[in-house]
Amino acid sequence: MTYAGAVRAALAEAGDPARAAQQQAYMKSALPFVGLGAPALRALLRPLLVEHRFDDRGSWQAAVLELWEDATHREEWYAAIALVRHRAYRQWLDPELLPLLEQLVRSGAWWDVVDEIAAHPVGAVLSAHRAETTPVLDAWAVDGESLWVRRTAMLAQLRHGERTDTDLLERVLVANLDDTAYGREFFVRKALGWALRQHARTDPAWVRAFVATHADRLSGLSRREALKHLG
Repeated sequence: MTYAGAVRAALAEAGDPARAAQQQAYMKSALPFVGLGAPALRALLRPLLVEHRFDDRGSWQAAVLELWEDATHREEWYAAIALVRHRAYRQWLDPELLPLLEQLVRSGAWWDVVDEIAAHPVGAVLSAHRAETTPVLDAWAVDGESLWVRRTAMLAQLRHGERTDTDLLERVLVANLDDTAYGREFFVRKALGWALRQHARTDPAWVRAFVATHADRLSGLSRREALKHLG
């Protein structure tokens, strides 16, 4: 049985229909849920990820896409992301993976999957391969078709702390201020504020200066998020 088949078989025996309905309503998802919380899903996936190992990049990526593209429940998307993120495949978190990650972002197009992809695999690729990945994120930040691709560019350094490339951060945020193509979208404004709020933990002065410099192009939501813990 393939990894995707094993995941689907395990999910078919798990879950809670009442919880599933609540999850689907909360997430405003066209895909139904099985009805598992995050800890229960991690526990279900853990042995499957150990049992089903991939020795080459092609079969690994094919397994991710099999789960993603043929998903009948949202937990299958979460299982695909878990496969991308598994420690056994860290050597493949490189620029060659970015087209696949972009494909997942474009088709997933909602915050639960996009934010996970942005902060973890995309962030890891950027951290390890800055020279090759930075131009890709610059292009994503001005994408003409998807606010979620733009959001990914803004959130890719959430976990970088002192290693944050502030020049890149400034470019991707300025590309999405209120007077830009998607700048008035809630999920763009929220991502902009979140990226600033997170970096304020490392460099509050930089964040205050950014907010001051772009005050007339920054939404109230983004500003409040950015300064939330700065007093």
